[in-house]
Amino acid sequence: MNKSELSDTDKAFFQDGLRLADTIVDTLDEKKLWQATRQEQDAMEGLIGALSEEAQKHNVTINCRKGCSWCCHQPIFGVSHEFHYLWQFIQLNMSEDEQKEVLQNAFDNYQKRGRLSQSELEKSKLPCPLLKNGACRAYPARPMACRIYLSMSEASCKQYHDHPEDEKNYPALLEFPLRAGQMMNEGFSEGLKKLAISNNEYLMEEGLLIAHNNGEKTDKDQLNRHPLFKEL
Repeated sequence: MNKSELSDTDKAFFQDGLRLADTIVDTLDEKKLWQATRQEQDAMEGLIGALSEEAQKHNVTINCRKGCSWCCHQPIFGVSHEFHYLWQFIQLNMSEDEQKEVLQNAFDNYQKRGRLSQSELEKSKLPCPLLKNGACRAYPARPMACRIYLSMSEASCKQYHDHPEDEKNYPALLEFPLRAGQMMNEGFSEGLKKLAISNNEYLMEEGLLIAHNNGEKTDKDQLNRHPLFKEL
């Protein structure tokens, strides 16, 4: 990424992410990382809330709602700190049986998606491992990619779900939150580099499986040794 080519707005969101990562720069403690991740997610929720209010004033409809899950069938990507936080949320809020179900879903999906070319992957449609009865089971801890995907037309999302091979069917998304979320995560990742932590990008299925780490515990004060953060 060439920072000199970023707009002032891009730079502002990049700096927001960088500042949050800087709150843990003196330690590798996982609790501080979770706190910074939660603050990042809260900041984006605040932005989306304000954006939604402004959209209503201009008669722009945002069709996203609980029970609408067209986008939850396409490949979802997140980065290491998001999956680290997501798995902690899953452990705290799901029974062991539910956790096993999520992991099995992730494994089954990855067996299919892990072998696809980039072009095939982009067109693949499988339910997210966290999706149940049309809703996300870990909604409060969902990655940035899920938060910033705001559609102005449910019909366009359904069309893209049913016919992903046609590029003209791409959903009618709001561009601003997509860019803002991307820049915030870029800044967060830049900040983690100061701790020699690699904030890798993973498919949802892969990220969940790596975060689980075969059930083996990792040193909470040595995050750079966690498989999620190892340099690829």
